[in-house]
Formats: sequence, C-alpha cells, structure tokens
Amino acid sequence: MKINLKRLNKDYHFETVNERGDVVHLDNKTDAEPKGASPMDLLLRAIAGCSSIDIVMILKKQHLELEDLQVEVEGFREDGAVPNVFKKIQVNFLLKGDVPASKAKRAVDLSMEKYCSVSKMLEKAAEINYAITLNGELIN
Repeated sequence: MKINLKRLNKDYHFETVNERGDVVHLDNKTDAEPKGASPMDLLLRAIAGCSSIDIVMILKKQHLELEDLQVEVEGFREDGAVPNVFKKIQVNFLLKGDVPASKAKRAVDLSMEKYCSVSKMLEKAAEINYAITLNGELIN
C-alpha cells in the first residue's frame, strides 16, 4: 500500500493519491474554508468504513442484506494535549433491514473485536465503545 501527497497551495491543502488513483484532499481544520478532511477526521472515517465493509461482508455470507447501514463516530480528545490524540471513540451503528438481531450483533461484534484493522490499531491508543441499533431498537 502506497500513498503520495502533494501540496496544492501555500497553506495546508494537500492532495493524496493511492496506487489505484483514488484522491482524498486534506486540509487544516482551523482554516476558514477547509478544502479537505483533517488527518484525525480521516481516522474516524476509516473506522466507520472498515467496520461497515466487514459488517456487509459478514451478513452477505449469511445471505442477509441490509436496507440501510449508517455509522456515527465521535472521537474525544484531551484539550490542550500535545500530541492531541483520541482518548475515547464512540461508534454507533444504525442498521435497518430484515436481519435477526442476533446476526446483526454478531456481525458488528466480529468486525469491532476481530476483523476491522482500523479499530484494532486504534484500540491500542484509545478506548473504543460501540452501540448497535437495528430497525430503531438498541440491541446492545
């Protein structure tokens, strides 16, 4: 895996490109009009994306399809700390579909506790908690 970064202006706007040509823009969140995500923002997006891919894959293998999958991720940092890393991350999974609650919970648990490389890496630095809502009902 390889990423190339190029500075696009005299401030903090960067373009990153992976080996497939996918482009992601980065910027400093303190800019008045940021033109991309902050690096810490990307970490939270990465845990949402990684776990979502796992969940869909696990359920597909069981011939179960979700109507909708949304993930809310919130990172908590210690004010004024340097470096200002995440100390706690809360991940809320919002699933919708004709999927048994036990299967939905198992898919999320497997992702967060075994398969999601991003969550496994981040848990070395931050406490990660998660909640699962299926069809409007909290199931864990």
